[in-house]
Amino acid sequence: MTTQLLVYEEAVPVTKSRHADWSVEVGSDYSFSSRVNSVPLMAVEFPNAAAEHVIVFGGTGDVVMPAAILGLRAEENLFVSPEGKWQGKYVPAFLRRYPFVFSSQDEGKNFTLCIDEKFPGFNQDGKGERLFGEDGEPSAYTQNVLKFLQQYQLEFNRTKALCEKLKSLNLLEPMQAQINLESGEQRSLTGFSAVNRGRLKTLSADALADLARSDELELIYNHLSSMRNFEAMRERISGGGSAENKEEVVKEEKDSGDGNGSDAAASKASKKGAATKTKH
Repeated sequence: MTTQLLVYEEAVPVTKSRHADWSVEVGSDYSFSSRVNSVPLMAVEFPNAAAEHVIVFGGTGDVVMPAAILGLRAEENLFVSPEGKWQGKYVPAFLRRYPFVFSSQDEGKNFTLCIDEKFPGFNQDGKGERLFGEDGEPSAYTQNVLKFLQQYQLEFNRTKALCEKLKSLNLLEPMQAQINLESGEQRSLTGFSAVNRGRLKTLSADALADLARSDELELIYNHLSSMRNFEAMRERISGGGSAENKEEVVKEEKDSGDGNGSDAAASKASKKGAATKTKH
């Protein structure tokens, strides 16, 4: 498996010959994601995620995919406590599917269920849910995992179609977020794109009607409203505080001319997350 899989250390195909006696005990420990500052997000997640996550688009060239920003520095996840607890209401599906993942060797024509064998809850002590039953067939638990990942893949294809439409309508432009902390530290988050409100308003009536009929217009506004969550992330860094002591968040959008420019594809964002810079 490639490092593009972010939180996975040693993902291997689930097979009866290798995993017949293995079980999985999944708890509420999200320590595995503590060093990830962004994760891919499916379009169907926008309504729930937008309430507390910043939703952006990462990508270069023809590949653009949404991502949820989790931290403002490299290897920083502000939603995971030092004890590994998730400090938020919504957990992105990318993380909820862990320790399982699909892999493909034929460009998405067929998929193989894999598991991260480094996952602490992966055991031969019978704790949690068995991967295979006594009859050697995948357990009900494994069947449910397969259904979840199949739905995830379906939503991935739908999300890809949304991104292709945004690009064809020339709605995306590079963006950076600059956060000024009370300490004098300045953090800059770059390498992503956002929908340009001005360009959205200039779309033809037919184009807007098409977006409305497909519910994609609602998703666009979910994305735009989520930008307000940069302030909430700043407050996570400071641990709250009074209105008088809040840090300043400055968001700057830059037009690339063709609206297609971006520094990091979602696939690359899955390797490194959004690019960050820190100044003192």
